Amino acid sequence: MVFYFLQGVTLALSATIMPGPFQAFLLSQALKNGWKRTLPAALAPLVTDGPVIGLVLFVLTQTPAWFLDILRIAGGLFILYLSREGFLTFKNPAPALEPSSEAGRQTFLNAVVMNALNPNPYIFWSVVGVPIILTGWRESAGFGISFIAGFFGTFVCSLAALIIIFATAGRVDKRVSRILMGITAVALLVFGLYQVSTGITAVIT
Repeated sequence: MVFYFLQGVTLALSATIMPGPFQAFLLSQALKNGWKRTLPAALAPLVTDGPVIGLVLFVLTQTPAWFLDILRIAGGLFILYLSREGFLTFKNPAPALEPSSEAGRQTFLNAVVMNALNPNPYIFWSVVGVPIILTGWRESAGFGISFIAGFFGTFVCSLAALIIIFATAGRVDKRVSRILMGITAVALLVFGLYQVSTGITAVIT
């Protein structure tokens, strides 16, 4: 059981530190709204990945190959929208006001939408996560559950740590906050363009 738990921990740490659109979005929101309002967004994978695992198990194995490509294009367009919001904030930084609870709710909803449209969780669970879960489950249900617990426990906690560190660094100097916001906006733009272009390329070839 410990072996499966450690596999989950290791893969979660790898997923956290590997740059991606979801991480870039969380960090940009941490700079914009502060860590307290952004922290709930770290729970978004708990909302989205359950259905993703179910889709991998019961749907994706029976769907045509272009399904993930269409999903990639839709996710890329949404990332480009979020990048635009980041660039607007970079150009016209808002005054240092306490973010409203509505900002926190909107950040969480945007994080859920982004992760649901992001093909990376589908790819990860289809080629890595679900096979490990099924292998462990065949030996003992506890093995599969320990992998899931290790992965999601570590992933959520690591994302929360990144949000707090990034937001704190941005509060030290407003110039630092603005520079970091610009960097994350560019990162979102790159990820969005990449996902749209690769999705379109795969569909037309």
